[in-house]
Amino acid sequence: MKTKARLFMSLKIWAVIYPSITLFLFLFGQQLSSLPLYLRTFILTISLVPWMMFIGVPFLDFLIRRVSKASTTK
Repeated sequence: MKTKARLFMSLKIWAVIYPSITLFLFLFGQQLSSLPLYLRTFILTISLVPWMMFIGVPFLDFLIRRVSKASTTK
């Protein structure tokens, strides 16, 4: 059971981080391209980790609970 929960959590994190990274790079990739890789990585992570932990994943959890609740009441 523990493995299933970890797999589900990793899928939720991926579902938040993949579109977030893609959007971030689409919006700011060209401006950041002149910076060294370590600095680009720092800016990307310092921006997206808090977004993911405090907004993205909790919002996805909210959506999953909402959909799960709606499907069980039918």
